[in-house]
Amino acid sequence: MISTYSTLLRTPSAWRFLAPALIARLPYAMLGLGIVLLVKHTTGSYGTAGAVSAAAAVALAFVGPQTGRLADRFGQAAVVVPGALLHGAAVSALIVAALAEAPLWLLFTSAVLSGATVPQIGSMVRARWAAHLERSPLLPTAFAFESVTDEFTFVVGPVVATFLATGVHPAAGLVVEAALTVVGSLLFATQRGTAPRRVVRTAGDTPHTSALRIGGVRLLVVAFVCIGGVFGTVQVSVTAFAEEAGRPGLAGALYAVFAGGSLIAGAVYGAIAWRRAAHRRMVVTFALLALGTAPLWAIPSVGIMVPVALLCGLAIAPTLITGFTLVDTLVPAAAKTEAFTWLTGAIGLGLALGSTFSGMLTDARGSGAGFALTLASAGIGFLVVLAGQRLLKPNTDVTPITPTTTTVVDGTPVDAAPLALDR
Repeated sequence: MISTYSTLLRTPSAWRFLAPALIARLPYAMLGLGIVLLVKHTTGSYGTAGAVSAAAAVALAFVGPQTGRLADRFGQAAVVVPGALLHGAAVSALIVAALAEAPLWLLFTSAVLSGATVPQIGSMVRARWAAHLERSPLLPTAFAFESVTDEFTFVVGPVVATFLATGVHPAAGLVVEAALTVVGSLLFATQRGTAPRRVVRTAGDTPHTSALRIGGVRLLVVAFVCIGGVFGTVQVSVTAFAEEAGRPGLAGALYAVFAGGSLIAGAVYGAIAWRRAAHRRMVVTFALLALGTAPLWAIPSVGIMVPVALLCGLAIAPTLITGFTLVDTLVPAAAKTEAFTWLTGAIGLGLALGSTFSGMLTDARGSGAGFALTLASAGIGFLVVLAGQRLLKPNTDVTPITPTTTTVVDGTPVDAAPLALDR
């Protein structure tokens, strides 16, 4: 397993974009929980806190794919730099509004802007791997590495956000989130030489169409909304569970246990050369996720929650890795960043819906009701993937575009290998 990842990380120039990307991605796991902790402190309501956090996630879900499409068209740096600066300003406005106990509409407005301006670094890194490792057997390992990186951020991020919000100041988690996002994103944007080639088409070329027009991508988006629903319901329900147990400071640590199980499973899963088709593996991983979430609503104590959360997390990263591997086989090269961003955006949308409804249920009936919604999200995702197996088979119905297409790197036209477009 170690040798597989070692070979991957020796890819030329890989660390030039991986290191700054890690700095920029760590805050992704801090934003939602940071909003929940700050708004719960200032309003006293999990429902309100979940709804404000959901507003940010919905904005991220719908705007994110459009920024991914712009990155495919104009280059990643052209999108990352203004997005990062605007994100820092929007989060600052949200902090001021919350601490000033401003009207709710102002909280929601600043939350929407905060979510809409999150730089899509994870999708852009996956697009860089796809460009560097096209047709390489290491590409699934690269996607596994990215999912492990995501899980690492979800291990560290919530712990940092909770520690800062409960031990330093209610707004400290969001302050650090904004600072890391801006710094990491700007450093990432300077690595132009590792970015995918930007495609410029001439008048006679086939027009670019959205990745969302592909049936398998649409199905994966729905499935990833369900995964996001698991994240959102767990995020709010764990916070409430820790408070009910009289240990509110443990919320981030408990959430990190879920992510820790996922990190371990993702590292192992990504190093295995699987023979079973990816679309069939995804049915199995979703089934395991549903089984893992089943007992959460009835957990009586923190001591029992820890091992159950760890086991539940084991199915998360394999499901994500398989989904990203599938989408890479379904879309043409010129739409990969957009496609990856649709999946990450779907997670954000599911997180928004999950945190909103679990917040309402938690306010009314306690954390157990919120965890019941976790099981529902995982179960629906399993049924969606099971019913849509035909759409998830790799797309072989593609044709190369004409040689009139050129690619541009840093504004300079260069020769390009043929790209594949949907018929």
